[in-house]
Amino acid sequence: MQLYNKLSAQEIADMLDQSTKDRLTLSFYKYAHIKNPKLLRDHLFLSWDSLQVLGRIYVAHEGINAQLSLPSENFSSFKDHLNTISFLKDVRINVAVEHYKKSFLKLTIKVREKIVADGLDDKSFDVTKKGIHLDAQKFNHLLDDDDTICIDMRNHYESEIGHFRGAITPDVDTFRDSLPLIEKNMSEYRENKKLLMYCTGGIRCEKASAYFKHKGFKKVYQLEGGIIEYARQVKNKNLENKFIGKNFVFDERKAERISNDVIASCHQCGAPCDSHINCANEACHLLFIQCDSCKSKMDNCCSKKCKEVINLPYEQRKISRKGKHNGNKIFKKGRSDALRFKLK
Repeated sequence: MQLYNKLSAQEIADMLDQSTKDRLTLSFYKYAHIKNPKLLRDHLFLSWDSLQVLGRIYVAHEGINAQLSLPSENFSSFKDHLNTISFLKDVRINVAVEHYKKSFLKLTIKVREKIVADGLDDKSFDVTKKGIHLDAQKFNHLLDDDDTICIDMRNHYESEIGHFRGAITPDVDTFRDSLPLIEKNMSEYRENKKLLMYCTGGIRCEKASAYFKHKGFKKVYQLEGGIIEYARQVKNKNLENKFIGKNFVFDERKAERISNDVIASCHQCGAPCDSHINCANEACHLLFIQCDSCKSKMDNCCSKKCKEVINLPYEQRKISRKGKHNGNKIFKKGRSDALRFKLK
């Protein structure tokens, strides 16, 4: 019984380049009480590997979080399989705005303590007791309500390139940082204001909506399906698009454009730009925004020091990295003293 990838990411990338099959990029999540996440993980791997699914999936006692791609011809079979699992029957699947064959290069299904790390240790908190879900039309309506406070539940590097007009965008690195910060800043509005939240696909604001209800907030709402589903409904129903810029995604695409607005700047020169890149120095790998001009000038690097490193002979680079571990900068996406035009 094969429960792991036989091929490397490079081998899979080469196969995808040669393939003529179109692939869909999808995501879905479901909060549920799962007794044996390991058993579910193994079952999913065996079933999805046969459907040529690639992606990053987390399974925990609290549910499942899946981001993946598969051949479009296998989509119906994939949905049929989901419907054989009781808590996933008719689960909403977000279909990406933009597709890319190589959005994922492995099938990775991991058992985690939680599907969204929240830093909480409160046994009385039930994540399934969520807030009110809104479609795009109702979300737009509530967004215009003076009694509404709209909060972006994503991280700073996500909201930097795109967000809803008028939304509060907390300057946080992780979801776990956002919960206590928002609770503190919004505490005076527990009774009288509508708390309206959104994120990429809905999973973070669903947990947040349950958390804030648990903390006594009376009027809690969330955008169902997140920005991905919002963009689809806006297009299909010819609604007003109140999202400006790009929607950051956690795969090789980095982002998908929702509007033509460019609201961010190159972190190195300040020119209008909303394209993320990882520093070419593998020992750094910092995620930051870089325009084409700086990309050419800096060889895809975040700093002169990193540029010097990648231009060393390969063997010399190996020697210079020996015994060294990646610093915290690899986790601090978009934050570095080397980035002149990034607000700290």
